[in-house]
This record gives sequence, C-alpha cells and structure tokens, in this order.
Amino acid sequence: MNRTKSRIYVCHTFYHVYVAILKEMKVKREESPQEYQRADIALSSLSTDFEGLGGRLLRTGIFGEVFSLDEKREEFFPELAKYRKNYGNLLRHMLNRIIFTKKLAKCEAPYLETIDFKAYRDIYVFCDSDPVGYYLNYRHIYYHAVEDGLDCLKNLDDAYVANSSHFKLKAWLSRRNVIFIMNGWGKYCIDMEINDRSVVPTDCPRFVEEPRKPLERALTAQQKKLMIQAFIEDADALTRQLTPKYEGEEFACFLTEPHPADEEARKRVCLDVLERYCKGYRVLIKPHPRDMTDYGALCPDAVVLRGRFPVEVLNFFDGLKIRRAVSILTTAMNSMDFVEEKINLGASFWDAYEEPEKHAFNKKAGLTLADN
Repeated sequence: MNRTKSRIYVCHTFYHVYVAILKEMKVKREESPQEYQRADIALSSLSTDFEGLGGRLLRTGIFGEVFSLDEKREEFFPELAKYRKNYGNLLRHMLNRIIFTKKLAKCEAPYLETIDFKAYRDIYVFCDSDPVGYYLNYRHIYYHAVEDGLDCLKNLDDAYVANSSHFKLKAWLSRRNVIFIMNGWGKYCIDMEINDRSVVPTDCPRFVEEPRKPLERALTAQQKKLMIQAFIEDADALTRQLTPKYEGEEFACFLTEPHPADEEARKRVCLDVLERYCKGYRVLIKPHPRDMTDYGALCPDAVVLRGRFPVEVLNFFDGLKIRRAVSILTTAMNSMDFVEEKINLGASFWDAYEEPEKHAFNKKAGLTLADN
C-alpha cells in the first residue's frame, strides 16, 4: 500500500486541536528539515463549531491541509434506531449490536471518504467512539487513539462504563472486529495515548502513557507564538482583560462545564461557586468551548473570557498571574501554570443540582477514583 502522506489528526474539540499541535510541533523539533513532512488535520463538525479556527490554522502553516469532516450522529440515520433498542435479551442485543456496528460505518462512509485515510502512515483519532472509529475499523485502517480530554478517563472511561455488563465478552468481540469498543479495544486501534496512567481506574493492554506537560515545556518561543495565533483572534484584547486594574488586584477564575445539561442548573452552579470561592477577587469566567451560557448577562461584574479556546493556551501569555482557579471536573486546570491555588470540587458537587447518576459515571459502574 502506497502511504504517501505523513500523519493526520482527527479532532472533535478545541482541546484535541491543542494536543495535535503539541504533538506536531514535537515532530518538527525532532526531525531534520530534510526529513520533516507536515501533517494534515481534520476538524469534525459532529460536536463542535470550530468557527474560524480552520482559517487561522492554515495561516500559521502548522499543518499542510485542514479538512472539514462531516461526521453524522447515528440519529441522522433513522434506519439504525431499531438496532439500539433494549430487548432485555443478551443474544438479541449482541446480534443487533453486530449489525449496528457495520451499518453505522456503511452509512457514514459517504461523509468520511472525502479524506483518503489509507494514504497516511499514521492516523491519530481523538475520541474514537465517534463514527470515525467505526469507519476506520470497518475499512480495516490502523490508527492511534488519543484520550478525549486531559485525564478524562479518571471520571468517565466510556469503553468500560458503556459496556460494563459482560465486558470481557464484548472486548473479545471488539478485538475481532465483530463489534466496536473505543479507547483501545478496537481491532485496528494500534494504541491509546493517555496523559497519566496512575489516575485511570481501568486497564487496557494498549494504553500508552504520553504526558502532555513535557510537550508544553519544550515549545520554542516561535511555537508558543504560533499556538496563540492559532487559537486567539485578538491576543491584545485578551491581554487587556487579564491585566489588573490596579496594583495588588488579584483574580479568581471559574472554569465552567457544558454540564449539568439543564442550563438553569448550570447558572446556579456558577453563582454558587462564585459566592463560595471567589469573593474578594476580581472574577474571571472561562466558559467551556461547548458551554453556550451567557455568563456576561448572568454575572455582569465578572470578566468573561470570550473566544472559544483551550485554557492551556493562557500558559503562553507572559506575566499572567491568577490567585485562585476553581473547577468541577475540568482537568485542564491542572495545566494552568500561572495559577497559585487550584480547587477541583469533584463530580459530587453536582449532587445538589441534579441526580448523582447523571454525572457519577465511573462510580456507578463500580470503578474507583471517580471523584478524587
């Protein structure tokens, strides 16, 4: 097979793009100019509107080509619904799942064949539970899986949680490409990159630890500049927002989540967090890229960091200092080197706002470390 292209990264969120850039910049530092061949990147519209990110990526020159990938949710194909019903019978359930695995991939093919994946020597897929994972296994194309978010398996290893009943049987079938399980269990998944093995409460023989922090620290000054250019439309305006108004003024930052699903509950979470943990500080609110709540209207005295970008990018702004940062589950806070005090409240904080079973995924499946 003639694999003429180097690499492609398939991304579903802004954070995925951030990690893809880190990985690509490492390759460029380590290979000689004569050996280096730029990678391509695919931005999937399945769960994220990337807005102007594709154009900015092209202008930076970090990647060769920037593709838009039009994956479809399974609901887009109504003929698949009957294979997702729970009939309360293991044999019938497994038969339906076998059929669903192949039919979903076939349905997605016209939308994913816009990219010739077989031309690449290496394919990196963030969140291979999305249709591209089914498609690559259906087409017998090998790829590397990459964790969806920083240490995200600590709180939700969906491979196990979604398959906790008869997991060994399902994993055996997935390794033979009869059904498909994400996060390292698919037959054509070469390995599954995770940041920190010690915090993951499950095991997969294909887990490979690839820490993110050394990739950040190794960036050159020029690479940091390109990272900011890729994600921030107006870096000067953002710098002004992050500058104290007077000597000694200190910031406290709340990192929101696209959760709880109910927006009114999300607003109550925000107001309560600010009341309990951010009094006496100038308040910054960094909305999650998928959280569409109007925090400017909710908290008119707070500085809402507008623009959809991974919070890790703020590491590359010189002189930035934040006294305290608060999150519920956002592990990205652990990468914020400019924060003095970090408070992660854990999933149990949401118990007062919705039924615990809606967010205690790993705990519900009997896994430990779910709320540490």
